[in-house]
Amino acid sequence: MLQTIKDIFSVKDLRKKILFTLFILLLFRLGTFITIPGIDKTLLRETVGAESSGLSAMANLVSGGAFSRLSILALSIGPYITASIVLNLLQVIVPSLERLTKEGEEGRRKLNKYTKYLTIVFGLLEGLAAYLNYKSFLLTELQSGAGLILGAILFIGSLITGTALLSWLGDKITEYGIGNGISMIVFIGIVSGISGATETLIEVAQGGITGILIVVALLVAMIILLAGIVFVQQAERRIPVNYAKRVVGRKMYGGQNTHIPIKLAMAGVMPIIFAMSFMMFPSMIISFATKGDPQGIWSVIYNLFSVSQGSSWYYLVGYALIYMALIILFTFVYTMFIVNPVEIANNLKKNGGFIPGIRAGKNTSEYISSVLKNITAVGAVFLALVAVLPILLQGFTSIQITFSGNSVLIAVSVALEILKNLETQMVNRNYSGFLG
Repeated sequence: MLQTIKDIFSVKDLRKKILFTLFILLLFRLGTFITIPGIDKTLLRETVGAESSGLSAMANLVSGGAFSRLSILALSIGPYITASIVLNLLQVIVPSLERLTKEGEEGRRKLNKYTKYLTIVFGLLEGLAAYLNYKSFLLTELQSGAGLILGAILFIGSLITGTALLSWLGDKITEYGIGNGISMIVFIGIVSGISGATETLIEVAQGGITGILIVVALLVAMIILLAGIVFVQQAERRIPVNYAKRVVGRKMYGGQNTHIPIKLAMAGVMPIIFAMSFMMFPSMIISFATKGDPQGIWSVIYNLFSVSQGSSWYYLVGYALIYMALIILFTFVYTMFIVNPVEIANNLKKNGGFIPGIRAGKNTSEYISSVLKNITAVGAVFLALVAVLPILLQGFTSIQITFSGNSVLIAVSVALEILKNLETQMVNRNYSGFLG
């Protein structure tokens, strides 16, 4: 391991990418401690913050604690993710957007620009909702009279600026660093909560033999969960492919056997991140529309999307069902965008490859599509169960789960993604990697 790390930093390009990524993530962590201008810090320190409800706890998880500190990065990359979801869904129904996906680099640049515009719109809406809920933390002179408008501008403007900056930093990580920038930002936010989770476990263990047994049970459950996540993330179905022999000039090509790897969790961690962001958005909009005091049907919808410990059982069950449905939906949608069975079948046919027992062309694409759907269904259900079961356990019992299934799943998935990225770059430079 030490030799591998030494080899990584001996490669100039790889070293620059790692150091650049660490620098951007350091800026993100520093930003989570910069409070919105005009916030009464004394009142904020004396109040138990915004971590009590399910909505706020989820926002705090994604933002790395910035939400509870009312930092300029309190919204994190939530608006950017929501904008990405909306734009991806619009590509299915808007022909002009669908055409952009087929125009290569130029089309991607235009889609990225549209995503940034939508990010500002969603940032404004979520910023307004946050302002209505937490404007009481502003200095007294910014809550009424002439200072009211200034307070709103400072609060909402800071959040929009923070979100725009963070989405830009995420793009820079993707372009010049290691891994997917958005995933990395969510990952570092989650990892930053390990110290707080450890302190909570220590406090529970100090409560006597019962506390120790609870901690041991949680640690065993965590180990089993980690093992399951790693297994699912690494598992794949290998579709065998044979290549016919062909003579070109005086040389013979083909004749070898290979396979198409279909990962059980092809979409990785993105469906979880998408679903988390989507679950946060309705409650924020309702808060905005009802000025922070939802009543009647709006109260029902608000509670359905922002459950916490102590919520009624029907809200918990409804929340779990919606959350599971979104995770499964986004798993299939995201997989559809990154894997094209028709394109794979055409490439196989073009290069003289075929799946044993399957006719080339349309039959091959249908077979790959069928396998992909079955495999994706298993992976989607696993992701949904890992995300939902800890929420239900905490909601129906008095057990305080310091690290949710979401956080563990995202942290492990992104860590494996980083390792694979480094592995690929090391192998390309004739070094042995972490996994080799």
